[in-house]
Amino acid sequence: MNSFERIISIGNTSAIPLWRVILNDEIHSFGTTEEAVFKKLDNRYEIMRRASHRAEYEPLSTAGGLISGVTAQAKRYADEGRTLCGDFISKVIVKALSGSEANAAMGRICACPTAGSCGIVPAVLVTLEEEKLIERRKILEALLLASGFGAIVTENATVAGAEGGCQAECGVAAAMAAAAATYLMGGTDDMAVNAFSIALMNVMGLVCDPVAGLVQIPCAQRNASQAVNALVSADLALGGMTCPVSPDEMVETMYSVGQMLPRELRETALGGMAATESAKKIEAEIFG
Repeated sequence: MNSFERIISIGNTSAIPLWRVILNDEIHSFGTTEEAVFKKLDNRYEIMRRASHRAEYEPLSTAGGLISGVTAQAKRYADEGRTLCGDFISKVIVKALSGSEANAAMGRICACPTAGSCGIVPAVLVTLEEEKLIERRKILEALLLASGFGAIVTENATVAGAEGGCQAECGVAAAMAAAAATYLMGGTDDMAVNAFSIALMNVMGLVCDPVAGLVQIPCAQRNASQAVNALVSADLALGGMTCPVSPDEMVETMYSVGQMLPRELRETALGGMAATESAKKIEAEIFG
């Protein structure tokens, strides 16, 4: 299953949803069973769920303390009920930050698709499960759908910031989450694919410029913003918006744009905000 065109064709021919196309391929490729696949999905999702809540109340210890406590701070603000984004999105933001803070604290996370973008998919799925009271099985189907879409990206492009910039990490995570959210809210497979493409479109060209070379700033903030990108993209698709560029072309374009980025903007901490005087001062304070 190395292209969207292929899985969409199989889904249409067999009259089955895309998550089941992906499931059938998993069963065939690895000689496993549906029960075993969903057991693994449940295990992974539980790791995601715990990470998305872990830093809500107490700061976690991170290198240099760059993002220690950002989750608890965001949650206190959200609990005050004064946010511009409203209750639901604020909860998504908090969970995305928690995943990032847990990762920076060397906590247990699930790379989805990478450690640097680990907060995005969980923030969207966990908040939908808790706030919309969606049953676990359906959440796992959405996670399977998102994983299958992510696998196509890794087959044909990259999810590494060192290769494609942050668009390849947080951007792909947002696209995966957008597809999953669309499915969970009753969208069609076509809508899920469009949500995926729109999310990638929204983040095209985003550079990877970590301060002091650490996966903290701006990674945590981008986990939060790209979780919101996922929701915006899902709503656009659910409302009927389509992307004129096919998902396979969008993945190819993302990879092409990533290759055009200079090395300074691909996780080397030599360009972007990582090269500012303020960032260099932080780096010196941490590493000497």
